[in-house]
Amino acid sequence: MNEDQDKAKQVRKRLITPERLLEDKEQSLSIRPQYLTEYIGQEQVKENLRISIEATKARGEALEHILFYGPPGLGKTTLAGIVANEMGVKLTKTSGPALERPGDLMGILTNLEDKQILFIDEVHRLPHIVEEYLYPAMEDFKIDFIIDKGAYARTMEFALKHSTLIGATTRAGSLTRAMRERFGIFHSLDFYMPHELKVIVTHSARILGIEIDDDGAMEIARRSRGTPRIANRLLRRVRDYAEVRSNGIINLEVASASLFLQGIDAIGLDSLDRRFLHAVVDVYQGGPVGIDAIAATLNEDVDTLLDVVEPFLLKIGFIIRTKSGRKATADVYTHLEIEKGLNSSEELL
Repeated sequence: MNEDQDKAKQVRKRLITPERLLEDKEQSLSIRPQYLTEYIGQEQVKENLRISIEATKARGEALEHILFYGPPGLGKTTLAGIVANEMGVKLTKTSGPALERPGDLMGILTNLEDKQILFIDEVHRLPHIVEEYLYPAMEDFKIDFIIDKGAYARTMEFALKHSTLIGATTRAGSLTRAMRERFGIFHSLDFYMPHELKVIVTHSARILGIEIDDDGAMEIARRSRGTPRIANRLLRRVRDYAEVRSNGIINLEVASASLFLQGIDAIGLDSLDRRFLHAVVDVYQGGPVGIDAIAATLNEDVDTLLDVVEPFLLKIGFIIRTKSGRKATADVYTHLEIEKGLNSSEELL
């Protein structure tokens, strides 16, 4: 728990962390889409889900087990809710770290109704003993529970209703092979394009009663790192700025000034991103350098860099991974206005 708390404390320092923060939970329900027709982006995923759902409903069966994977903040939890709504069934939510003992899982599985959906976030963090109890539940819709210990131990078999497990993970590679093989449907979620995020920002603004023009929405979208959760969070921060420093209307000038004040640059990088890049360029001459060395230089947690910093830098082509470590590309030098081959005179921001 201490490690999780430390990690949570670190990501909360960043406005553009893709991890879910308390403020996101408070307002996500009001702006979260409920059906596939309302969901913006991820077109291939949506179309494949629509086909799976329609075919399954026509047969009167439960959906196959589904795994959503990809960076945080892209809508995996939202899609699970949408699948339940489209199927017309209940959704039960939990997470890998919350299922500490087989008894925790047992209570949930035995209470599932026919065709109901169980959503497990961070499924890669399921304890091994709990994961093993899931195998027969996913395959044969039964679960064996051991009662007592030693000579008095006996196994009781519980039949389960035919339900669907939807797992979500940011680290598909961390799932065991046995767990991966028990999912029938796999969908990878990718970062959003700015024009898609602009639609999301405009939609959220309308629901929240925020007045925003097209240029203001696009400016927020461009700086949202391809992540809807970040886009909605930035929208709320820009709204605050507009209400205090302007007339409450968000336009290009207001959005730019607000996000500049927050330390978020034109492509969505913040101080930690720039420190990361400056470390690679200034301290390690552009790389290659191992992630542990970068973490030590920045005095940051390795998992924080792996989960919430590197994915976007890799996506936009600022960092490449090699067998020897991370290397900065030419785009980094251009963005940071550093002449390649020379160390920057700036200190790490």
